[in-house]
Amino acid sequence: MAVDVSKKKKIEKQLVLPLSHAFNMSLRSIKIRFGRSIIVTSSIVLGIAFLMSILSSNAFITSIIQKGPESLKIALQQNLDEIRTRQLWLISLSLLVCVVGIINAMLMAVTERSREIGTMKCLGALDKFIVELFLLESSIQGFAGSIIGVFVGTIATFLTYLLRYKGLIWSIFPGELLIRYSVLSILLGIIISVIGAIYPAYVSAKMEPAEAIRREV
Repeated sequence: MAVDVSKKKKIEKQLVLPLSHAFNMSLRSIKIRFGRSIIVTSSIVLGIAFLMSILSSNAFITSIIQKGPESLKIALQQNLDEIRTRQLWLISLSLLVCVVGIINAMLMAVTERSREIGTMKCLGALDKFIVELFLLESSIQGFAGSIIGVFVGTIATFLTYLLRYKGLIWSIFPGELLIRYSVLSILLGIIISVIGAIYPAYVSAKMEPAEAIRREV
């Protein structure tokens, strides 16, 4: 019975903060470590920009096949399957590289913030709170990077097709498809950002407070 009471007191002393507070701390951390944040965000921007350029290209090809002149339809349909298979491999590799880049950058962030993490744990922060901090920080960067990536990828593809097909692009512009692909790309960017941050977040949460505070950065 005495053991149960002591455990209860220990739990009561642990620091439990609302999600909004964790969100604010994540934003502040991104501002303080802006250089590190740029590295993570840049990998997301590049990965999503590449993904969106391919999806946008597919959207324009689909629209040309549906609404364009017959000569273009036949030419595009002949190589369509081969093009999409190659694009699938390229997308998979680019997103894999993106995830690896996020994991690497976040692990470096864990090392840089070891004393901060140790201090929070000494003050009673739960492992769950530490994990939330890293996942929120990564998802914020993923959201921002995905929006930029979608914009860059769409504009680059649009300009490419505009130069190739000129005025035809305006008449077959696949607005609805591009919006769908944009939402999909943003969601995927956030998901891979969170996936990339899971292991670093776990490492940071499992740090021993005393060891983390003593660690040289």
